[in-house]
Amino acid sequence: MITINPYINFKGCCREAMVFYKECIGGNLLFQPVGGSPMESQCPPEMKDQILHSSLQNGELVIMGSDMSYPGFLQGNNISLSLNCGSEEEVNTLFAKLSEGGIVIHALADSFWGARFGVLEDKFGIKWMLNYEKPRG
Repeated sequence: MITINPYINFKGCCREAMVFYKECIGGNLLFQPVGGSPMESQCPPEMKDQILHSSLQNGELVIMGSDMSYPGFLQGNNISLSLNCGSEEEVNTLFAKLSEGGIVIHALADSFWGARFGVLEDKFGIKWMLNYEKPRG
């Protein structure tokens, strides 16, 4: 089954923003800092305390966020739609269809967290993050 969640990029204030959202909405909040992650060696040392990925979950609601930015980042274009797919075939098909006429930002590939993942901007300027969590084992 496909689910869709907002993914918000921040410029160094992800922890503060996500704690604020937790205070407003409630739920369980998780953080993965840059330091200690496989991305640490690819980032400047001053980024080690910034957030690589966070998620706030309250029931069916999931809001995700990160301090990682990208070329052209502006306040206002910092929200992506994150599609969590149910199969590798589904993620491959959706990525191919959504990227038609758009721009591939991060090619669909296997990730260090065990998923097939890619990022694109569709022909209407909407950013999509597609993820398929591969079975473990």
